Amino acid sequence: MFNFFRTHQRLMQVVLLILVLPSFVLIGVSGYSSYTSNDTELVKIGDTALTVEEFDQARRVQLQNMQQEQGSAFDLAAVDSPEARRKLLDAMVNRNVLVEIATKEGLSVSDGVLRQAIAAIPDFQVNGVFSPERYNTLLSTSGISLRAFEQSQRADLTLGRVLGPVAQTAELPASVANLVDKALTTTRKVELLNFEVADYVKPESITDEEVQAWYEKNQDALRLPQYVDVSYLVLDEDAARKSVPAPSAEDVQNYYDQNKSRFGRAERINLSHILIAVKSDASEEERNAARERAEKIAAEAKQDGADFAALAQQNSDDKGTARNGGNLSWISRGALPEMETAIFALRTGDVSPAVQSVDGYHIFKANAYEEEAVQPLEELATQLDQEIRQQLAAQRFADMATQLTSLVYESPESLQATADALGLTIRQAKGVSREGLLDAVIIGEGSAQNSADAELLNDPRVRRALFSPQSLSQRQNAGVIEVAADNIVAVRAEEIHESSVPALAQVKDAIVERLAVEKARQQVKDAGEKALASLKVGQEVADATFGWERSINRLNNAGLPEVVVNAAMSADITTLPGYAGVNTDTGYSVIKVTGESVADLDPALKDFMQQQMRALLANAEEQAAMTALRTELKVAEQPAVQEALQSSDEEEQ
Repeated sequence: MFNFFRTHQRLMQVVLLILVLPSFVLIGVSGYSSYTSNDTELVKIGDTALTVEEFDQARRVQLQNMQQEQGSAFDLAAVDSPEARRKLLDAMVNRNVLVEIATKEGLSVSDGVLRQAIAAIPDFQVNGVFSPERYNTLLSTSGISLRAFEQSQRADLTLGRVLGPVAQTAELPASVANLVDKALTTTRKVELLNFEVADYVKPESITDEEVQAWYEKNQDALRLPQYVDVSYLVLDEDAARKSVPAPSAEDVQNYYDQNKSRFGRAERINLSHILIAVKSDASEEERNAARERAEKIAAEAKQDGADFAALAQQNSDDKGTARNGGNLSWISRGALPEMETAIFALRTGDVSPAVQSVDGYHIFKANAYEEEAVQPLEELATQLDQEIRQQLAAQRFADMATQLTSLVYESPESLQATADALGLTIRQAKGVSREGLLDAVIIGEGSAQNSADAELLNDPRVRRALFSPQSLSQRQNAGVIEVAADNIVAVRAEEIHESSVPALAQVKDAIVERLAVEKARQQVKDAGEKALASLKVGQEVADATFGWERSINRLNNAGLPEVVVNAAMSADITTLPGYAGVNTDTGYSVIKVTGESVADLDPALKDFMQQQMRALLANAEEQAAMTALRTELKVAEQPAVQEALQSSDEEEQ
């Protein structure tokens, strides 16, 4: 089912619209204004309103779709933020604005235009041609009626007529295109003088007074969210393997006997043959004649110096092999069971007598013979022991996983009974919040962030379980989470820490480090700007050594940060060299520009860039038009908006 959602994303978008905007899709534009009159208003839009109920329904559908697409990686805290809710709300308001305008202007779409639009959707095509069968099948699979889908498509096309002309008439001025071309193809030669923060950091220069002042001023920034200290059990194949007894000598011998084919080569023989065919309805006289002929050829083939390949080419009725001298290549036991005894009695160079089969009579020659060769058990003992343990561990893991789940819920007050029953060790970690693992510097010894299991503890599913009502309110084991196919964890919140500001002693080291970096960054900036000012007036700077020269432009940054490239390309080069300075992530860079050149832009790239700029311009004009329409309709957010935008994990549980 999830593959269907991923494959037909366009169709799923339509499903979303049908679910979250039933008023417009199912009733139509004309009935829209009367549909929402009884619900709590969230945003006023002209004569209509977007309601809290509609917004909540749309958000639930959106989150359900995300969960289906992301599976185990879905993290509610990451996707249901106030920012994400604001984005959804704005999209819904914009759509409702378009609905209102379309209603007032009486815009509509003909049946012919609707049919053409639906036929152009790739999901409904087979080999590039619209398929009615595929159309009906996909909609049925999605649970959408033809009427609902076609109304939604008509709605989209109708709404497209509101802003569509704005985007379609957007024109990119030639002067703007030329300026962009020049900006992309202008290349400058630059050298850098870097001042690195790391060279200036001196923690010992930070006083206790500075630390205390920063601590008191930044209480909100220091405040920790609610977090828990956890105990947990990890069940993986390593843990299962430890509970598996060593295989006995008999176990190893049996496993070796069952898998001999893997550890050596079976007996085999390289054969050529001559077939004297006999029809199934042949008379006794014909059969005797064939046998006599086969015996005569066999006798000839056994003579010294006989050329078996030539005899096969001249006499064999198996035309497929005759041209290759009768060669059958390597044969193992079981390939020709009715003649196996006679064949494997041969050794290299031997020729068989005439051997009867359902096809007639065969004369075989052994071109080469190889006996069975198997690696001795003694050489494989260590490998076999490991393989047996691995198989037993996999079986034991499955059994332990079932027991783990049962025991965790049978003894919800602790993980100790589960650990004792399964022979697992309870592990401890501190500092797990809803949003992630807290800074180890603040949490100190035993922090989850510094744990070998940090990735496991930071798994969204583990964090959700730890902060469930079952865990926090009822103080029970948080649950069992299958992190991977071979990794299961049982977790429990042992101690709950409410949101608080940590004591100064807990965060002192972190504050010292931060203040030292801030002070170093200011010193670096001062030193860089001082050097820049001197260079601009032609003065030399002591101990200033610029790095190697490189050529850069906006298409090729030569490995330099974006801020450095932007500063270099905007530097004043009325006279050369020109200078510029800029703060970087690691410090401050003084840039010396020693030359400039301009080239022609590749035609294909030029065309691509102009298409992108036209799209950006069209989007900007659409946004401007939408802003004007919102103003015209006097869109006004109601007091309920702030509450609707605040996410809450408890709300979803």
